[in-house]
Amino acid sequence: MWAMVVSYLSPSCVPAVSMFLNTLTPKFYVALTGTSSLISGLILIFEWWYFRKYGTSFIEQVSVSHLRPLLGGVDSSTPNTSNGEANDSNRQSVSECKVWRNPLNLFRGAEYNRYTWVTGREPLTYYDMNLSAQDHQTFFTCDSDHLRPTDAIMQKAWRERNPQARISAAHEALELEDCATAFILLAEEEATTIMKTERLFKQALKAGDGCYRRSQQLQHHGAQYEAQHRRDTNVLVYIKRRLAMCSRKLGRTREAVKMMRDLMKEFPLLSMFNIHENLLESLLELQNYADVQAVLAKYDDISLPKSATICYTAALLKARAVSDKFSPEAASRRGLSTAEMNAIEAIHRAVEFNPHVPKYLLEMKSLILPPEHILKRGDSEAIAYAFFHLQHWKRVEGALNLLHCTWGGTFRMIPYPLEKGHLFYPYPICTETADRELLPMFHEVSVYPKKELPFFILFTAGLCSFTAMLALLTHQFPELMGVFAKALFFINFLSTLFAPLNFIMEKVESILPSSLWHQLTRI
Repeated sequence: MWAMVVSYLSPSCVPAVSMFLNTLTPKFYVALTGTSSLISGLILIFEWWYFRKYGTSFIEQVSVSHLRPLLGGVDSSTPNTSNGEANDSNRQSVSECKVWRNPLNLFRGAEYNRYTWVTGREPLTYYDMNLSAQDHQTFFTCDSDHLRPTDAIMQKAWRERNPQARISAAHEALELEDCATAFILLAEEEATTIMKTERLFKQALKAGDGCYRRSQQLQHHGAQYEAQHRRDTNVLVYIKRRLAMCSRKLGRTREAVKMMRDLMKEFPLLSMFNIHENLLESLLELQNYADVQAVLAKYDDISLPKSATICYTAALLKARAVSDKFSPEAASRRGLSTAEMNAIEAIHRAVEFNPHVPKYLLEMKSLILPPEHILKRGDSEAIAYAFFHLQHWKRVEGALNLLHCTWGGTFRMIPYPLEKGHLFYPYPICTETADRELLPMFHEVSVYPKKELPFFILFTAGLCSFTAMLALLTHQFPELMGVFAKALFFINFLSTLFAPLNFIMEKVESILPSSLWHQLTRI
C-alpha cells in the first residue's frame, strides 16, 4: 500500500510525507490496527455464519454474481453451441435437483404427530408440508369442483394451512355426503392409529370407487368430464396404495403385496406414485428375493430414472450371494471371485448414486423420521431408504460387513464428483440446499463432497489475527513499532525508486542470449 502511495508522490512531497509520519503518535497506530482488526473480525464472523447457513462464501457469491459481469467476465462472443451446452447442463442440474414425493411416506396423524407428542419436536418442515399441500391440490382437485358442494369445500380445505381447519372442513363435507377426499384427509391427519387410518381409507375406497366408475363412463363427453375422470383416477390410486401400506404396517405383508401388484396391473401408466418401491420393500420383508429380482429386472433399466431403493436393493441381492463367506483377509490372499467383484461393483454403483446411505446403514449417523418429500441422491433420500431398509440389510448375514469394507473405494474412482461421474451424471451441487429445506433443524445434514473453507474466510481470519497482533505490539512497544513503521516506509520508497531499473534488467535478461549475458556480467 505504501509503495502505491509513494509511486504517485513527487520528490518535493517526500519531506512533507516524512514530517507527517514523524508527527503521528503511537496512539494513532494502535487505533489504526485495532480498527482494522475489529472490521476484519466482523467480516470473518459474518462470512462464517453465511457459510454455515448456505454452504458458500458471501463475498465469492457476490463477486461471481454481480462484479464479474460488470468487469466483463462473461464473454459475449461465445458460440451458440457453447450456450446450448450450458443450457443443457443447466436443465440437467434442475432435473437432478427436483424434489419427489416419498413413496414410503408415513401417516401424518398416526405417525408424525405421535412423534411430536412424545418428543416435542416437529419432524416435518414447513417447506415439506407446503409441497404436500401442492400435491394434494394437484391430485385431488379439478376445475369443475365448484359444481359439487363437497368438492368445493374440499378444494378450500386442501388450501388451508391450519390442520384443525382442514379437519373441520372435511367433517363439514361428510355431513353433506360421503366424499372420498374428505375421508383421505381424516385418515391422513386425524386418525391416531394405523387401524383407524385403515378404516377411514376403506370408507374412502367405497366412495372413490363409485365416483371413478361414474366419471369413467362420461370421460369422453368433454374436457370437463375428462378432468374429473383424471382426478377420480388419482384419488382411487392413492387410496389403494395407502390401504396396501396400512396392510404392510399391520403385518399383513402378503395381502399388501397382492394389493400392490393388482394396482400396478390396473394402472400401469401411473408411474409417478412409484408403487414398485413399496412392492420391493414388502417383498424384501417376505424374503422373496426371486420376485425382488424380477421387479428390479423391469425397473432397473438405463432408460428409467434411478433411485436409492433401486440401486441399493440391486447391491443387496448381489451381496447376499457372497456376504456370508466374505473376509477381507482371505480376499486379499486369494483374490476376488467373479461373484465378489460383481457385488463390490454393485455397491460402488449404489454409493456413487447416493453416497449418504452407507453411514445410516452402518449406523454411523442416527436416523430420523423420513420427510414426505425427498431429493434423489440427497440426504433426505438416504434417510427415507435406510429408515425402511436397514432391517433388510441386517437380515442378510455379512451384508453390512461387506458394505463396510468396500463402500469407501467408490470415492477413489470419482475424485472430483462435482465435475465428472463414473456411472452416473456428476453429483449435483444443489442437494445440500434442498435437503436443508426438507429436513428438520435438529438433524445435521450430510454433505457430499465435504466442502473446504472458502478462501475469504481464511483470508479474513489471517487478516484479523495479524492486525490484532500489530495492535497489541503497538500498544505494548509504541516507540519500537513507530521506528518499524518509518523503516518500512523508507524500504518501500527505495524499492519503488529501483523498480524501473529492475524492470529494465529483467527485459535485458530475456532478450540477450544467456551465454552473452554471462560474459558481460564477468566483465
